[in-house]
Amino acid sequence: MKTDTKPDSVLFDLDGTLIDTAPDFIRCLNQLRQLHGLTPLPAEQIRRSVSNGARAMIRVGFGLEPEHPDYLAKHTEFLDLYEAGVAVETTLFADMEPLLQALEARGIPWGIVTNKPVRFAAPLIDALGLAERCATVVCPDHVAQRKPHPEALFLACQHIGADPAKSIYVGDHERDIEAGRNAGMRTIAVRYGYIEEPASVDSWQADLIADTVSDLAKLLQ
Repeated sequence: MKTDTKPDSVLFDLDGTLIDTAPDFIRCLNQLRQLHGLTPLPAEQIRRSVSNGARAMIRVGFGLEPEHPDYLAKHTEFLDLYEAGVAVETTLFADMEPLLQALEARGIPWGIVTNKPVRFAAPLIDALGLAERCATVVCPDHVAQRKPHPEALFLACQHIGADPAKSIYVGDHERDIEAGRNAGMRTIAVRYGYIEEPASVDSWQADLIADTVSDLAKLLQ
């Protein structure tokens, strides 16, 4: 099944949807573990939790929750390491560049709506050469309510001049799909992202599901 009309805009979640940030998260978390005398964790153990952010990294890496007295120090250390190397190994997902080029060739504006703070998102997007190409970037710093609240998606559509009902949101987390539904947008869930249980994607109530970036490109044609 393909989207049946040319959309006003296509909006992407960032980590695990548009770009593969996992290598830098893995590198930084294992670097932090080594600084504290711990052995590195397997990459896949870290990768599947990347979309849940720094809090999940500290849970995976050290078994700490926010109420633990050591949590804040580890959280701060991790974010400082990540900020210092936010785009060392991060890249667009394979096959994503031609997808973006196809949208641009068809005159379909695309943007980014992420729960990643602008402190990390802005330099990362710039380093990947996407800042001048995307029509909007909306981070939690720009809104009062994070996804799954639809505020960020409404703001992105406002920036572009797009109708949410004629736009598409693409994400690799259940909260992305919920946010898209809350905004009245069509939604595409991507199973290639950082998902702890890939089979769970079927229950997210997305309009469409893409197992690969190539599948996503076909859905957006």
